Amino acid sequence: MQHHNFITDPIERLARKRAGAKLGWYIHAGTYLAVNLLLVVLSASSGRHWAVFPAVGWGIGLAIHGVVVFVLAGSSGLHERMVQAERNRIARQGNSS
Repeated sequence: MQHHNFITDPIERLARKRAGAKLGWYIHAGTYLAVNLLLVVLSASSGRHWAVFPAVGWGIGLAIHGVVVFVLAGSSGLHERMVQAERNRIARQGNSS
């Protein structure tokens, strides 16, 4: 099996990077659920319902992370378009020299 640091195929490298980003989001979501479940239990046992505040704040961060991973990093995502634009710019500069 090839170590990921030595992958030369750009498609394989990109596929592994995207899979790693998605796995990172799933780990983030699992941690969010576990921690906030514990906070809900602690909040309910104290007779106050303060757990909603960290859940909403962290939930916004989790949602942003999800948008970056699943929407912007897709094949037609912002990052891909920016990389292609830079490739085009570099190629034009190379041809004008």
